[in-house]
Amino acid sequence: MKLYDISQEVFSCAVYPGDPSPSKKTLASMESGALYNLTAFSMCAHNGTHIDAPFHFINDGKTVESLELSRLIGPAYVYEHNGIVTEEDIKRLLEKIKTVDAEAAKRILIKGKAELSLEAAKVLACEKIYLYGNESQTVGPENAPMAVHKVLLGAEVVLLEGVRLSDVPEGIYLLFAAPLSLAGADGSPCRAVLAEMKQ
Repeated sequence: MKLYDISQEVFSCAVYPGDPSPSKKTLASMESGALYNLTAFSMCAHNGTHIDAPFHFINDGKTVESLELSRLIGPAYVYEHNGIVTEEDIKRLLEKIKTVDAEAAKRILIKGKAELSLEAAKVLACEKIYLYGNESQTVGPENAPMAVHKVLLGAEVVLLEGVRLSDVPEGIYLLFAAPLSLAGADGSPCRAVLAEMKQ
């Protein structure tokens, strides 16, 4: 079984403008005479490869620890697209996937420099998909991401942002993108992995 690690390395990861970058501190080092090595780190919940829980933009929405893992683990479809993802693009894509694997149509990952339009987000919300992911650090326009976030998170669509899909061919995979169980949090870093599924 071939596995694709689609996560960014944390300390060198991309950071949304204005968010703090991850940092680490060596608490103990064997090189300095300690009996063990020990590292502490701090980071924003939305650094690098991460998920957005509904609470990120919906004040009474679900927080990270209350998300159903079935939304974050299961068949997913990787679709290559550059530019704005329109309502027509999403409708055609969903129709295509459903003819092959209806479950994979519940988790969509966009490969490329793509921006989800508000109209496309409304289609995904109406379809009640489980997860939408992309390579950017945010869905929708970077300078005005709120509307797209509110539509998707308001429909309890989990967002997986900052994935790396350049080595992943378009198609169906098994996605594992479980977040850390952070009580009350609006997002969480995750180690996102795709596994090839037998056709």
